[in-house]
Amino acid sequence: MSVYIIAQINIHDREAYEIYEEGFDQVFEQYKGMVVTVDEDPVVLEGEWPYGRTVLLRFPSEEEARRWFESEEYNQLKQHRLNASEGNIVLVRRRS
Repeated sequence: MSVYIIAQINIHDREAYEIYEEGFDQVFEQYKGMVVTVDEDPVVLEGEWPYGRTVLLRFPSEEEARRWFESEEYNQLKQHRLNASEGNIVLVRRRS
């Protein structure tokens, strides 16, 4: 069953964040995930959305999503994102 990862991100150091972006695809493609969207200007239909970037990723299973997120390669790369931004990341399961 597919699962999704939603990331809400505010980037405060664009140059440092680019290091993360440059390495992302090479690591990500190993884990059967799909980038559904990366939006720098989402349309708020209700409430507040105080984030500059919204990312939606899809994986074929929770196990594969966790394998990517907890991988040594991603955790090394993730340090660049953590140094350059702040945000929230959640894993959501598809409703059956």
